[in-house]
Amino acid sequence: MGLLRLMALAGLVGLVAGCTSTGNIRQPSAAETIASEKALVLPPPGGPSIVSVVEQKRGNGVDQSISLFTSSSVPGQNFLKVQFLGGRGENPGVGSVSYKMVNESTIAREMVAAVPGVRMARSTTFLQNSYGPFGYASGTSRGGDTCVYGWQQIRSSRSDQTQARNFGMIQVRLRLCDARATERQLLGVMYGYTVIGTFNGEIWNPYGTTQGADPTLGRPGNPIYPDEGGYRSTPMPIGYEPAPAQTYSRPATVRQADARPAAAAPTLPQAIGPRVPGPDLSENVPQAPMEAPAMTSVSAQPQAPRQTMTASGVNVPSPDCIGNTAASAACQR
Repeated sequence: MGLLRLMALAGLVGLVAGCTSTGNIRQPSAAETIASEKALVLPPPGGPSIVSVVEQKRGNGVDQSISLFTSSSVPGQNFLKVQFLGGRGENPGVGSVSYKMVNESTIAREMVAAVPGVRMARSTTFLQNSYGPFGYASGTSRGGDTCVYGWQQIRSSRSDQTQARNFGMIQVRLRLCDARATERQLLGVMYGYTVIGTFNGEIWNPYGTTQGADPTLGRPGNPIYPDEGGYRSTPMPIGYEPAPAQTYSRPATVRQADARPAAAAPTLPQAIGPRVPGPDLSENVPQAPMEAPAMTSVSAQPQAPRQTMTASGVNVPSPDCIGNTAASAACQR
């Protein structure tokens, strides 16, 4: 009896406790979509626009996948992925990510997943943007689309880290495929993107010590000219050409009036008067100015021939002596 009474009392206590609890609902710690203005990395002006931003907060940082405008037949979405590692994150419930250096096998697996079906070739040229060196690979799909996959790790040098500071790190990945852009245009995004996210605390600065001014500034014997490029690099703009306008040819329509035979072309009246030949250019003899023949009718009698004496003593016959009317005795001289 005592055991039954104890069990009944425990059940009554549990019933009362269940009626008085509030039952809070908690959302699991997972990725969420945020506004495009909260992106930690922005594409260059004129570059591909931001479609959406998915953020995942971790115990020691935050990850963002920034989807970009895509105009390509290659499966997948263009994106800018950024990972901030350092300090204490805003979501301790999610496990921290360890620091990993960039290696060939990891990049190869990332490219296969990001650009499926496209054969990518890694560039061996050393490239560097405003945040330091980076690498990229490019390829062309079967449909003729150009694809670029770039990667960069922004981290201070080892000499700066020995001072117990600058332990932060930023990982950046770029995937771009486009049907009309060239490789150079797509690569311009790697030069023009901007990191606007920051770390709280100087100890997590991923950029290292601030670079000083050029030591040649203000030093005698080091002239600087206005047209000297020096270390300044040429910007690489990115632009997407608009699709060519499609033109449609209207079929020709045959009208009833067009079916009639075309009228004969009007016959121009023949010239009246003798024909005057052009000057003879075979000899370097100055030609005398020719007088315009008088307009006469067909039945008019030919006038007496007139001759003109030039300065060289050469007689130039009158136009009346040329043609069918040149049978007179005066023209036989």
